[in-house]
Amino acid sequence: MDSAGNSDETCDLGYQPSQSSLDQNDQSSSTEATSFSLQSGYSFCRTNSDVSAFSEPTDDNSSTFSETPSPLCWPGMKSPKTPVLSKLVMQQQNPAADDETETEDLELDMMKERFSKLLLGQDMSGSGKGVSTAVAVSNSITNLYASIFGHHLRLEPLHPDKKLMWKREMNCFLSICDHIVEFVPALHDLQDGTAVEVMTSRPRSDISVNLPALRKLDALLLEVLDSFEETEFWYAEQGSMSGKSRSGSFRRIPAPQRKEEKWWLPVPCVPSGGLSEKSRKHLRHKRDCANQIHKAAKALNNSILAEMEIPDSYMASLPKSGKAIVGDAVYRYMCNGEKFTPDLLLNCLNLGSEHEALEFADKIEASMYTWRRKACSMTHSKSSWDLVKDFMSDIDRTDKNHILAERAESLLFCLKQRYPELSQTSLDASKIQHNRDVGKAILESYSRVLEGLAFNVVAWIEDVLFVDKTTRNQDQ
Repeated sequence: MDSAGNSDETCDLGYQPSQSSLDQNDQSSSTEATSFSLQSGYSFCRTNSDVSAFSEPTDDNSSTFSETPSPLCWPGMKSPKTPVLSKLVMQQQNPAADDETETEDLELDMMKERFSKLLLGQDMSGSGKGVSTAVAVSNSITNLYASIFGHHLRLEPLHPDKKLMWKREMNCFLSICDHIVEFVPALHDLQDGTAVEVMTSRPRSDISVNLPALRKLDALLLEVLDSFEETEFWYAEQGSMSGKSRSGSFRRIPAPQRKEEKWWLPVPCVPSGGLSEKSRKHLRHKRDCANQIHKAAKALNNSILAEMEIPDSYMASLPKSGKAIVGDAVYRYMCNGEKFTPDLLLNCLNLGSEHEALEFADKIEASMYTWRRKACSMTHSKSSWDLVKDFMSDIDRTDKNHILAERAESLLFCLKQRYPELSQTSLDASKIQHNRDVGKAILESYSRVLEGLAFNVVAWIEDVLFVDKTTRNQDQ
C-alpha cells in the first residue's frame, strides 16, 4: 500500500520515469504506465492540426501502449501515447536523429514560452495586471516580425528555418480568427416541410474580407525575396572587403541615397560595368510589385484603424480649445472664409522633416475632434465620443466648429498624402493600446508588419538601382 501511495504522489508531481526505471519495473501493468504518461505536459489529448504548434501527430495503428481508458480521460477517449518514450526508442534505433529531436524540443519550448506570455497578458507575475488579450496578440505579432525580419537587411531569400517559423507561428495567431464569428438569421427546413428562422454562425465580415487579402500579400512578399536567390549584385559590410572575391574596397562604393544615415545597413555592390539589362529590368519589376503590396497593406491598415473605437481617455485628454492646439497663425488661416487651401497652408508652414510633419498631424487631428465635440455639445450635454458619433448627423452644417473640423480633416488628409511614410499618430497609437477587439488587433498588426516589410523591400531595391546608376555614370 505504501508503494502504491508513493507512486500516486510522484504521478501528481508530474514525474516522468527514466528508461532504467522502466526496465526495473517491466512487470507493472500497462495501465500504470499509461497513468505516468498522462502527467507529462506533452501528452494531453489535443486535436492534431497543422496550425497548432503544441499538438503532436499520433499513429492510431500503433500498439505500443494499452488502449484501456484511463480514469483521467473522458469516457470513450483512447489513452494518449507517450511521445517522450517514443523519442527514447527512436534515439536508440537511430542515433543520428538526436540533433533533430533536440531542435524540435527547443522550438517547442520556445513556442510554449511565447504562448504562456500571451495568455498571461505579458504580466509574468501572474497577478492579472497584464494587458488585454487583443494588445497581447498585437504585441506578439509585432515581436515575431522583429525576430524574423529584424536582421534580414538584404535582397535575398529568407532563411528556410526562419521562413518555417514565420509561417508556423503566424498560422497559430491567425487560427484565432477561425473562432471569431457573427450570428445571422437563416431559414431552416424541418422534416415536415416547415421553414423556421434560426441563427447561424459565419466568419465575421471584416475578417473574412481582409484576412485572405493579407495572407496573399504575405505570400507575394516572400516570393519577391525568393526571386533574389541568384543576383549580379552583392553586399559589403562597412569597413570590409566584398564577400565574393570581387575587387574594390568599401570606400569606393557609392553610398545609397537614404533619408537618414543608417550605418548598420549593408551597402550593395555591383560589377564595374553595372548590372545587365535583364537584371535591371527584374529589379524594377520587383520594385513595382513590392510598391503595390505596400500600398495595399497600408490601405488595409488605415481602414482597420479607422474602424477602431476612439478611447474615451483620448477624448478626455483633448484641450477645450482647438485654437490653443494649432496656434494663432494656423487658426486664422483656417477661419479665412472661402479662401482656405490645405496645400497652400502646408507650403507656408514649410515642414522640414517627417518628425515635424508627425507633430503637426497630431495637433491637427486633436483639434479636429475638439471642434467636433464642441459642435455636438452645443445641443447635447454629454461629450463622449459615442455621443459624438451618434449626433454627427444632427449638427448644423453651417456651425463654425463643424466647418473648422471639416477643414482640419482635409488638411490632415493632404498632409498624409504629402508624407506617405508618416508614422502612426497619437490617436492611432491610443487606439491600438486600448483596443479590446482581438480580431481587429490581429488584422491591424498583421497589415502593419507587412506594410513595413514591403517598404523595406522597396528601399533595398532602390539602393541597388542607385548604386548601379552611379557606377555606370562613373564609368562613362
